[in-house]
Amino acid sequence: MAGSPKRGGIDNKTASRARRDFAALKRRRMRAATMFARGKRQVEVADALGVSRATVSGWYRAWSQGGRAALAGAGRAGRRPRLTDEQLGEVAAALVKGPRANGFATDLWTLARVGEVIEATTGVRYSQTQTWEILRRRLGWTRQRPARRAVERDDEAIATWVKEQWRSIRGGPAGARHG
Repeated sequence: MAGSPKRGGIDNKTASRARRDFAALKRRRMRAATMFARGKRQVEVADALGVSRATVSGWYRAWSQGGRAALAGAGRAGRRPRLTDEQLGEVAAALVKGPRANGFATDLWTLARVGEVIEATTGVRYSQTQTWEILRRRLGWTRQRPARRAVERDDEAIATWVKEQWRSIRGGPAGARHG
């Protein structure tokens, strides 16, 4: 049945959502433990729960050695992050101090600079892409672009000019014109 959209009575969308539903996964492993305790064969458990025989074999091995408790938690999903939450807090504190406090010549953060601060603070080196992921996903920070304005800019003078002279140049309110 290669290429079949269904496997074990569960469509692919449902299966992909179920992979991250840790409570549902635990319930399924506990059902398997109950079935093992009742003397069901591994192939029957695999068919009943819609999982591969290899998965059931691993569950059976764990259940045989440690009982239901061995199937209670599969642990976390994915690779553990290289930075702990404590290290991430140290990095955030260093970043909040600003670029100049971290030895840079200007007050502008770049991904390369943030990466250098991470490495100096924790000893862990990241690429710029990984640095961006840390800023966005783990710290919840967003990209901020500095406003490009002339140093000589006078916001008060601009507001006064718009208020007093722009109307006369434009010709007054739109309703006052003759069509």
